[in-house]
Order: sequence, then C-alpha cells, then structure tokens
Amino acid sequence: MRGNCCASKAQLRGKGPDNQVDVPQVKRSPSSPHAAPRKRSAFVDLTNTKKVQNDICVKNNKPAKRTQTSKVVIKTNSNLTATKRLSSEEQCRKAVDQEDQVEKSTDSGVSPAKEQPAVQEQKIPEEFDVDKEQAGDCLMSPEYAKDIFDYLRQREEKFVLTDYMQTQPDLNGSMRGILIDWMVEVQENFELNHETLYLAVKLTDHYLSVTEVMRESLQLIGSTAMLIAAKFEERCPPSIDDFLYICDDAYNRQEFLVMERNILRGLHFDINIPVPYRFLRRYAKVAHASMETLTLARYVCELSLLELELVPERASRLASACLLLALITTRLGGWTAALRYHSGYALSDLGPLVRRLYAMLACPADENLRAVENKYSHKVFFEVAKIPLVHTETLEEALSEPDFTPC
Repeated sequence: MRGNCCASKAQLRGKGPDNQVDVPQVKRSPSSPHAAPRKRSAFVDLTNTKKVQNDICVKNNKPAKRTQTSKVVIKTNSNLTATKRLSSEEQCRKAVDQEDQVEKSTDSGVSPAKEQPAVQEQKIPEEFDVDKEQAGDCLMSPEYAKDIFDYLRQREEKFVLTDYMQTQPDLNGSMRGILIDWMVEVQENFELNHETLYLAVKLTDHYLSVTEVMRESLQLIGSTAMLIAAKFEERCPPSIDDFLYICDDAYNRQEFLVMERNILRGLHFDINIPVPYRFLRRYAKVAHASMETLTLARYVCELSLLELELVPERASRLASACLLLALITTRLGGWTAALRYHSGYALSDLGPLVRRLYAMLACPADENLRAVENKYSHKVFFEVAKIPLVHTETLEEALSEPDFTPC
C-alpha cells in the first residue's frame, strides 16, 4: 500500500477471520477513527465589534467610554405639541421647495434627472421562465437564477485545462483513472455531496497541471483535494484522521497539511470552480426531467470524470451533453428551445460530445474501474447503469434534427 500510488480495495477493507472481505462503513463524524470523540466548540459571537473598539482605544491611548444617551426633559404637554408641529411644518416646507424646483426646471425646458437603476434586470421570455413557480422563495433566489448561471458560464473560462499529462513524466492516464475511481468510493463511504466529488477532481486536475509530482504522492493529492472540497461544500466535513484511516496510514498528518498548503498556493486560493453537477441540475429543471432521467445524466457525467480526454471540456457543455444523451436514451425528446436559451448551446454544438459520451458507455476504457457503475446499479439510483443504450441510428436521428432559431 505504501509503495503504490493508490490504495487497493483489499487494503481499504481488510480481511476478516474467515478470509472474507470486511467492509468498514466509514461515516462522517467529528471523532477520529482511532480515538475517543472530540468535542467541538459551539459557534461564538462572530462579530468583531469588541475588537474594533479595543483597537480604537489603544490607538487613542484612552479607555473605552460608554456612549451616553441624551436625555430629553419634557416639562409640559404643550412643549411636546409645539415640537411635533414644528417638525411637520419643516417637512411641508421641504416638500414645497422640491416641487417648486421641479416646476422651474420643467418651465425652462430641462427635464428633471431620473435615477437609473444600478443593475438592469434581465428580461426572460415568458415561455422560458422556469423560475416563476418559485417566485417569493428567498432561498431559491428565482430572480437571480439566470444571472447566477450566466456568471458561472463566464467564470468557467478561467479554469479551462489542456492535456497536462504530457508534462508529468512519472504519471499516465491510467493512474489518474485509478485515483478518480478510488475517490468515488471515498465519496460514497463518507456520504459526501456529489459537488464535493466533482470539485475534488477539479482541484486534482488543476494542481497536476501546474505541478510535477511523483506517483507515490498521487493518492495524497487526491485525498487532500477531497479534504479541501469537503471543507468548501460540506456542513460537517471529515477530519484529517478520517482520511488517514481511509489511506491506511500511508501518510501522516504533517504531509496532509503540507499538501493542503501546496494545492491552495498552486491554485492561488481560488477554488470556487464551476462543476458540471450544478449545471446539470439546472438544465434538468429547465427540461422538466424526471428524477430517473436526471440520475441517468448524473451517471454519464460522473463516469466522464475517469476520462482524461474529457478534462478540457467546459462544465456547462459537458452537463448539457450528458442531459441530452439521457433524454435520447429515455426517449423523452431532444434539445428544446428552452434548453438552448438557458444553456447557450445549440444542438450542433453538443453533437460531437454526445457521440464521445456514447462511445464511452459502449466501450469503457478500463473494465476494472467499476466504482461508478456499481454505485449507479443500486436501487437508490434507479439502477440506471443497467439501462441499455439506444441504437446508433436512433442517436444519429436525434442529433440530426434542425436547430431552433435563436430568440
């Protein structure tokens, strides 16, 4: 284990007394697998008002003084009435003065200046407005949904990768596939969010694109990337002790901390990378796809993480192609005008990538990497991995349909 780049399944699971595989159910917990549970301190006051006040006192060399509240002594009710009348009269005078200024500017031919909104609201056609059903739901932010995903599409241009394996003398695509297959198992054992897995793969690829590493450090890089992604995405991320346990103590705590700093520095601490899973859920909502169809698209998208050739693909385009292939497989239609509007991709833009994904499903690169297939063969995921592929003629017929004219 310590000499290999990735942990084998036997090392991760261990042998029982009857030479049977004993699978430890590793759960997310604040405690270490080897020690007693550790207490986590509750959140304290997150404000810094006391610190700012102390800094001001130190700067002025004066002790902090409590703000004295002004006291108003009202002798009689007549004084209070006079004060209220005076304030209302002043407000009336100000209103009259403003009206006079507007009238003077109108008489002179000068139109009064109108305040322009700081942000112009994007007008979405009525037939393409998929967020109108959630109007008023502040948690879903329907009025900003289109702008958010348009921003993510612009941001993903910053994280486009190339074939970095040419710059790694000690690595190859097969080693990367083994690592990603193991990371899928880690995500499933720790019961992490799918966004965590996608982000961890992105962090691994970006770090390998800028740093030359040896194969002995490959599993350490993948584990640390999963740790960083869990801190970014999870409410209760696993601890370093959990990753030490899942790596069979092949590395120590200090190595994890050093690698964590190296990855963050290599990515300039910019780890908010758009991932295909977010776009996939958005486009499935636009298509009104069922949960089974969405799960099938997720299976294709997660299987694509193993392919080194698909690393340069943009997250939004990959998500669009996965959903289109799922729609064709379940015979629920093709690429609609609403999907083109929200995704920005025409059918002709997705055709070559859909064919590449179809070939990936028909002929896997490595038959031994079955973590994703086994995961989506479960009833929880509707056994979508067992759904047969459509015939090639059906696929080509769906991809040859004319594109919708842009609105």
